Amino acid sequence: MTNETTANDTEPAGSKNRATAITIVIALLIGGVVALAGSQGGAELAGFPLYAWAVAAAFLIQVLVYLPSAAAKTERFFDLTGSATFIAVTIGLLIATPAIDARSWILGAMVILWAVRLGSFLFARIHRSGADDRFDDIKGNKLRFLRVWVMQGLWVSLTAAAAWIAIAGGTDDREPIGWLAIVGIVIWVAGFLIEVTADLQKNAFKADPANKGRFIRTGLWSRSRHPNYFGEILLWIGVAIVAAPVLVGWQWIALISPIFVTLLLTRVSGVPLLEAKADKKWGGQADYEDYKRRTPVLLPKLTRP
Repeated sequence: MTNETTANDTEPAGSKNRATAITIVIALLIGGVVALAGSQGGAELAGFPLYAWAVAAAFLIQVLVYLPSAAAKTERFFDLTGSATFIAVTIGLLIATPAIDARSWILGAMVILWAVRLGSFLFARIHRSGADDRFDDIKGNKLRFLRVWVMQGLWVSLTAAAAWIAIAGGTDDREPIGWLAIVGIVIWVAGFLIEVTADLQKNAFKADPANKGRFIRTGLWSRSRHPNYFGEILLWIGVAIVAAPVLVGWQWIALISPIFVTLLLTRVSGVPLLEAKADKKWGGQADYEDYKRRTPVLLPKLTRP
């Protein structure tokens, strides 16, 4: 009876571990395919495609930080590592890429400014809270904990794909900055300002003791239930538009960047999770239901609230 119970108890755990391992392998394969495609026609370093080096570095950094984090069973440096990876790899590409041009510097600045802002914001948030409850059930399991770090490597690689592929293009015949790049820069600036403003407004709202237990519906949050995510999507569309004129052949896989960000935030880890959390907390309350009815999920309404 005891042996049967033990076997039955361990079987689900073993199944979960297999599923976790498969997820890790799939994430690495996707990263490898994107690295291979995005490297076509690009610059090389030590006989290896520069963009492929960038993707490999994105995953390697996660694993190197995972090791001490797993030993300490802490997620404190998870978000900071993701942002630092964007910065470190982008700077590395700018240094290593031959025939660097104005477009590359602009793309590099876009990624680095965004990552610095996001990293400091997320690190300050976890420093205040002391922990991230997303990791409560997984940081005790080394394989499951490894999975989130590997997935972060994939997130970094796919999100930065447009910028990194364009920077690592490595051709001497670079396209000059034209009207399309200007449009992309304007869109990026608009998205960046919307995201920063929305986060600042929410931080100020939550810092006011009078708002404890309430939901925000002022400022940009009166026009969209997730204006920060709208800004995030917008700025990566801007990056892709700036990068587009220099993409050739398989390098067009770079457009996976804004598509991936949009799907991630609207279908996977962004809007769905927060909407479910808000519904659980405030669902049924008249003011919250009215807010949901009047306010779009993502695209801000232009009329006055």
